[in-house]
Amino acid sequence: MAASMASQAVAKGLRIATSKHILLDKAKCTWLSPRRWLNLQEYQSKKLMQESGVAVQRFYVADTASEALEAAKRLNAKEIVLKAQILAGGRGKGVFDSGLKGGVHLTKDPAVVGELANKMLGFNLTTKQTPKEGVKVKTVMVAEALDITRETYFAILMDRSFNGPVMVGSPQGGMDIEEVAASTPELIFKEAIDIFEGVRDDQALRMAANLGFKGALQRQAADQIKRLYDLFLKVDATQVEVNPLGETPEGQVVCFDAKINFDDNAEFRQKSVFAMDDMTEADPTEMAAAKWDLKYIGLDGNIACFVNGAGLAMATCDIIDLHGGKPANFLDLGGGVKEKQVYEAFKLLTADPKVEAILVNIFGGIVNCAIIANGITKACRELELRVPLVVRLEGTNVHEAKRILTESGLPILAADDLDDAAKKAVAAIKK
Repeated sequence: MAASMASQAVAKGLRIATSKHILLDKAKCTWLSPRRWLNLQEYQSKKLMQESGVAVQRFYVADTASEALEAAKRLNAKEIVLKAQILAGGRGKGVFDSGLKGGVHLTKDPAVVGELANKMLGFNLTTKQTPKEGVKVKTVMVAEALDITRETYFAILMDRSFNGPVMVGSPQGGMDIEEVAASTPELIFKEAIDIFEGVRDDQALRMAANLGFKGALQRQAADQIKRLYDLFLKVDATQVEVNPLGETPEGQVVCFDAKINFDDNAEFRQKSVFAMDDMTEADPTEMAAAKWDLKYIGLDGNIACFVNGAGLAMATCDIIDLHGGKPANFLDLGGGVKEKQVYEAFKLLTADPKVEAILVNIFGGIVNCAIIANGITKACRELELRVPLVVRLEGTNVHEAKRILTESGLPILAADDLDDAAKKAVAAIKK
């Protein structure tokens, strides 16, 4: 059965929240993170690269229009690019509520930088990836604009099929690399990296040649590749993606745009990196859920889904959709759940005014169903639950869990299986 729009939205939300993008083999992609993914602004990623000796455009960061003007003057560049700093994509085609069109502007006049910054800072920028009201711009990046004669793609990432890090490159950069992989796979080059040995000189030079760099530029590109690997190790990255890695008319190899993904498990030793996490654009409910190690994704229906596991969540959304209902969200408990987490999960779900029914679908492998049942009864009583609640439990300690629910005296609709649960949840709303 084809995936419903609801489960596709859940999958998309999971990828946005936690994905570690692996282009080598989509069939083997895995998303493994119990928490919200670390988000850095463009200038923050560039700063990390700069600190590792990676060649990037000269830039300054400004919080006011006057700072932006002074930064433009200090650059003393032939041309300047001004970029609004938000996490969402599509800035170039975005619109500010000040009336300014575009979150990325080129100019040769420093005075214009100040004027543009005045129409960016403090105003909301709306793009295809932001909420309807847009996102308030608090910072702009003022950078030297460089001409690019040729664009290439380069990335270092962790890949299971290589049992470690691998370099991926293509002479076709500045575009969606997945399109390149699909249309011209012969232009995708890979080099496995020995985690103990690192990137060898011959590997770096070979990759640079495959990217189309010649002569002195080949050696320069190889040096940048090695520096990018040093950065990869230094910050415990799972991916460093540069698109484009460009060549300028002056004979420079420059990393023009980069995306860095980090290993959440290394947070204890990357405190300075994780301290840069920009949470101002995060969904408040997702943030509240993350505090309790819960994964929440909002949808636009009216049946809240409370599950353990992303696969089960998507299946639950599909079956609700199949029976004519629409999921309002899903909230994933994960493993190792505690009673307090169940209670906090119910607080989040009931706070959504769209929710007209709650469907709990738990398969207790690691999860103890009795803990879920105790959390449910506590939440129902203390939160004075006023919407229909359908519960389907299977697995570890399920008989004790069902006893707890039955003896609670609460108006809980028990379901025999997932199909039955979805039918009851949809029927409860229609009454």
